[in-house]
Formats: sequence, structure tokens, C-alpha cells
Amino acid sequence: MSGRRRQPRQERSRRMVERIVEAGRDVLVARGYDGASTNRIAAAAGISPGSLYQYFPDKEAVLAEVLDRYLDAMEARVSRAFLDVLGGGVPAGSTAPVVRATLDALLDAFAEEPDLLRVIVDQLPRSPGGRRAAFAHRIDDLVATVLLTRGAAGADTARAAAWTVVRTVEHLTTGFVLERPGFGRDVVVDELTALVSGYLDTRHGGLVAADGPS
Repeated sequence: MSGRRRQPRQERSRRMVERIVEAGRDVLVARGYDGASTNRIAAAAGISPGSLYQYFPDKEAVLAEVLDRYLDAMEARVSRAFLDVLGGGVPAGSTAPVVRATLDALLDAFAEEPDLLRVIVDQLPRSPGGRRAAFAHRIDDLVATVLLTRGAAGADTARAAAWTVVRTVEHLTTGFVLERPGFGRDVVVDELTALVSGYLDTRHGGLVAADGPS
């Protein structure tokens, strides 16, 4: 009997956490980071501040959970697209298909929640030990590892190349989604693919070895 009681209680707790996190996301988008508060998040969730404190100690904890989930999902999508194309029979010596697939995945993810993306970019600067930095560093590691396994560069050079590529792509794709310039997505993907693949192919031997993916 106690086990059966415990399960519904755990499920209620899980649902309440989801409710608070969703409310935190809505308040963050509507009010910005500074304008978010536990009172506003609780009101958006339809609960009292006291109830919120049973699950989160403060607004920072709620908003950190919102950010963690967003960036975890982003990282998973970008990494999956990158590795799926890399391992799926890319033509020998061709970096462009890998770059294009990664750009498409990143733009798809950014375009789904542009309002949340805007708040993150404008109000949550990337601090050295912060969650945004950790996200970028993990993508850095992914690109650097591929460069190293293909013998395209030494360790320091691979890390520098990965850092350059990831920051360039992040900045330009974010700018495209938030600025909404007067040209289509296909155009910017073409230009970015040429920029990044050209840099990798001519300076670092590309992401794909001459005999194809290993």
C-alpha cells in the first residue's frame, strides 16, 4: 500500500516541477531575467509562492532549470545531426554536407523558441563558468575530436579551429534568427556552409578524411 501511495506522490511532484518550469519559461520570456520573480512564476503556475519553495529555493534555480533544459536539447540535436551525417557515408573529402546538416539542425532549434533565445542572448551573457559556456565547450570538443581523429591538426590547432568555427556559427545563426534580415534561410545556410567548410577544407584538411569517414 505504501508503495502505491508513493508512486502517485512522486508523479504529482514531477508534474508540479514541470508546471513551475513551464511557468518560469513563460515569465522569463515575458518579463526578462530581472523582471522574473518567484511571485510572478508562482502566479503563472497557479500556485502560492510557498508551494513553489517546496520545489525550488529561488527564482535563479527555476530559471537555471529552464536554461539547462533548453541547452541540453539544443546540444543533443546539434550533436546528433553532426554525427549522423559524419557517419552516414559522406563523399570523400567533403566537409560541406556535415556543415550544412549541423547548420540546419541549429537553425531549426533556434527558430522553435526565438523569444527565449532572445532573452538568453540579450540578458544572460556567457560567463566563463556558466551554462552557455559549457554548451559551447561541448560542441568545441566534438568538432576538435573529429579533427584530431582524422589527423587534420595537432591538439592545440584543432581546439583553436573548433573554437573559431563554433563561435562563428553560433553568432551568425543567432543573429539570423533574431535580426530577421531580408533574405531567406537557404541563402544564409549556403553562405555559412561555404564559409565554414572552406575554412576547414583549406586550412585544416576538412572534417572528413581523404578516404571517407572512419
